[in-house]
This record gives sequence, C-alpha cells and structure tokens, in this order.
Amino acid sequence: MTSEFLNDYLAIILFLFVSFALSLGFIILNFLLSPKKPDPEKLSAYECGFEAFSDSRMEFDVKFYLVAILFVIFDLEIAFLFPWAITLNNTGLFGFWSMMVFLSVLTVGFIYEWKKGALDWE
Repeated sequence: MTSEFLNDYLAIILFLFVSFALSLGFIILNFLLSPKKPDPEKLSAYECGFEAFSDSRMEFDVKFYLVAILFVIFDLEIAFLFPWAITLNNTGLFGFWSMMVFLSVLTVGFIYEWKKGALDWE
C-alpha cells in the first residue's frame, strides 16, 4: 500500500519540497544580498497614493471601496465562467440558463452602480 502511494504521489511530494526549498532559499538570499540603505522615503507608509495620516478614523473616499467591490464581483464572475464554459456540454440548457440568470444579475448591478455614479471620479 505504501509503495503504491509513493508511486502515485512521489512527483507531487517532490514538487512541494522543491518549491518550498526554492521559495525559502530566495527569501533568505534576498535578505542577505539586498542593499541596506534605508531613507525616510523608503520607510514611509504607502496609503493608496496620498500622504499617510495620523488618525485611522478620518473620513475616507468611498470610491476606493466601490472600485474594490466591483473588482471582486467581476473577478468572481470570471472564476465562475471558466468552469461553466468547460462543462457546458454536460450541463445542457439548465446550466446555460442558470449562467444567463447569473450574468443578468451582475449586469443589473453594474448598471445600477453606473447610474448611481460610482464609476465617476469627479
């Protein structure tokens, strides 16, 4: 039983060990060989393209969140479209119309966001 397991999964186990060793090796190599010349500009925090602020409770433009939510929505749409496209022959008309309902809900949401002005940066 053990030899069958090793024959079946030896390549995967070797791949995991090699990838882990390479990842760890590159991180250590970068830490050892990178130049250590910090300056105030390098050490400053990056805050979405504007200057860092001291109070984390100050008002923040909601458009950043809206764009992030839109990205997540359409990223998930793509994640659902690939498996659907591959298995469309097996799912038949039910799978096709289910995806059309899903896409229409996303389209209605996108049009709503557009009409509300969430995509305007002015």
